[in-house]
Amino acid sequence: MTVRSTASAPLRNTFGVDARAGRLVETDDANDLPALFATAFSGASPLVVGGGSNLLIVENPALALALTARSIRVVAEHEAHAIVRADAGVEWHAFVLWTLEHGFAGLENLALIPGTVGAAPIQNIGAYGVEVGERIHAVDVFERATGAFHRFDASACAFAYRDSVFKHDLDRYLITAVEFALPHSASLPASVLRLDYAGIRDELATMGVDTPDARAVAEAVIRLRRRKLPDPAVVGNAGSFFKNPILPAGQADALLAEHPRLPVFRGAGEDSRKLSAAWLIDACGWKGHRIREGSGDAGVSDQHALVLVNHGKATGAELLGLARRISEDVRARFGVDIEPEPRLIGAAW
Repeated sequence: MTVRSTASAPLRNTFGVDARAGRLVETDDANDLPALFATAFSGASPLVVGGGSNLLIVENPALALALTARSIRVVAEHEAHAIVRADAGVEWHAFVLWTLEHGFAGLENLALIPGTVGAAPIQNIGAYGVEVGERIHAVDVFERATGAFHRFDASACAFAYRDSVFKHDLDRYLITAVEFALPHSASLPASVLRLDYAGIRDELATMGVDTPDARAVAEAVIRLRRRKLPDPAVVGNAGSFFKNPILPAGQADALLAEHPRLPVFRGAGEDSRKLSAAWLIDACGWKGHRIREGSGDAGVSDQHALVLVNHGKATGAELLGLARRISEDVRARFGVDIEPEPRLIGAAW
């Protein structure tokens, strides 16, 4: 057991916002949590931080908590699949690569997404036609108020588009580990791979791959993401900032009739449609735009209209102000509300 407490500690966030916690507590053992919440935190509710890839910090938190355990192991083997368990502190992309190296499939379309395993279920992260909730077997959590540990099977997580039971009450549960049901790559028919989304087949063809496996799909996704999205190590960003709006089919069809180039996809059912937020934002002229007020460093990526960027010294408040202006423009032009994906710290949308 190792618990470390640091005063006025910098908080990692992929936006590159200069943020600090009044106090940061780190532990490598989830069994420390009952004592920490019962005594050391004195009733305070800490901000739980991982890779900081889904946060926009507008005001500094007084207290933050990081789970630093990073073990991965197979906990059950079945004929067609295995149950793989990863601690919340495991870096997500490293975990995806680990599963591929150990002969498992199912997460290849989610390669190169920043963040940690513990954050993945909260947002039900998704990319290239796959959502993580499809692969989750169970989620282990600590309930802050009661000091009890619980286990949620996949059905109890209430996964939906960029949503889960955990997202609806962020201060109730703290995810400590996640288990995934992953098929064995060797027994996975090629027809099961998700290839019909956003250029994967074209990228595989460019790679010279005629019969792809999970590793090849992951490599195609990595190439696509690196080309389309800015690297947070080079320019601060949190990936896609806005969720694709979901509308009733009738409203979406009316918009499509007025704007024939608008990408529209089937929603969860026949009565709903998902619109491309990137297209809506780009149509309003925001792609590549940079706000000159304040630091002058808050802007929209010229690679992808969904990505807000920090060119250097932008504050969380400046980035949030930019996001609100974009949302207002989209609403004024198309009558559609777009909402942020990242969690806002110290502010409300």
